[in-house]
Amino acid sequence: MTDLWTTLYDYLYVVFVDHFDAWAYFGILAQVVFGLRFITQWIASERQGRSVIPMSFWMLSIVGSLMLLVYALIRRDPVYILGQGPNVLIYVRNVMLVRRERAQQAAKPSP
Repeated sequence: MTDLWTTLYDYLYVVFVDHFDAWAYFGILAQVVFGLRFITQWIASERQGRSVIPMSFWMLSIVGSLMLLVYALIRRDPVYILGQGPNVLIYVRNVMLVRRERAQQAAKPSP
């Protein structure tokens, strides 16, 4: 059992001390920005009493995803590159759809 704890400690030390650099801080910040989108969605939904996705959700999605993609490219991490690359396109497309819908609603005459 002692060997297990020693191995775990050694692993965590390498990950969080030896390999911790400015890019690791950037990656953590990116993850925080990306995670904030769920908090903003939750708050917006609670305020309206129904599930809604505010524009801030999509903007945080784009910014967080781009930051994570930059981090992945710097770290040369194919899992993150493949995971975040397509997401950026999906989030941008959703922003385009929301803006188009808002423009259409604004163009409709009021009764």
